[in-house]
Amino acid sequence: MSLDLNSPIIYLITKGEATPVNFDDASRQILDIVRVAVEEKIPLVQIREKHLTAKLLFELTAKVVEITKGSATRVLVNDRADIAIASGADGVHLTSKSLSAEVIRKKFGSGFIIGVSNHNAVEADAAFAGGADFIVFGPVFTTPGKGSASGLAELSNVCDKLKPFPVIALGGVDKGNYRSVIYAGAKGFAAIRYLNDADKLRAIATELRNEK
Repeated sequence: MSLDLNSPIIYLITKGEATPVNFDDASRQILDIVRVAVEEKIPLVQIREKHLTAKLLFELTAKVVEITKGSATRVLVNDRADIAIASGADGVHLTSKSLSAEVIRKKFGSGFIIGVSNHNAVEADAAFAGGADFIVFGPVFTTPGKGSASGLAELSNVCDKLKPFPVIALGGVDKGNYRSVIYAGAKGFAAIRYLNDADKLRAIATELRNEK
């Protein structure tokens, strides 16, 4: 996986609000935030647009890939490894309902980036054993509609157990608490609402660069 693990990883996840009806406007918003991500050298962007048809998801992802080409930003597609490959994206992000990391790795090879969402230590172990490149663990903090928070102690436990395997924290992470997940052992953090704000994305990227 061609990711710099020496610096905290910022993982921008798109909002998931695109539909066939609002596709033009939603796509423009996604492409705009991806341009900011490239400017700020954000390592990972996930296209998480579950309401699109395969055709529209491919069309959107291909445009995103065109923007990120030659940059430090890697593009993953939620769940759809086939569309990731077809569009030239760098990898896939798997959920609990997806095919396993092991299946995807066998089919698509070592150069294909695989991230996996996990909610407990058992799932984390399975993703690691299956050949994932990293896991996203959460929700760490309380997040609307995402159930009870795992908390920093559980995040730390998973990070310690899998060290040095990359664990990225998700769930309620923002400017006020992102340092706490890094201190707990996470290699970085992911966010939807917070990082889709261009000003906040720029600010947190600048802050991390200045702390090196």
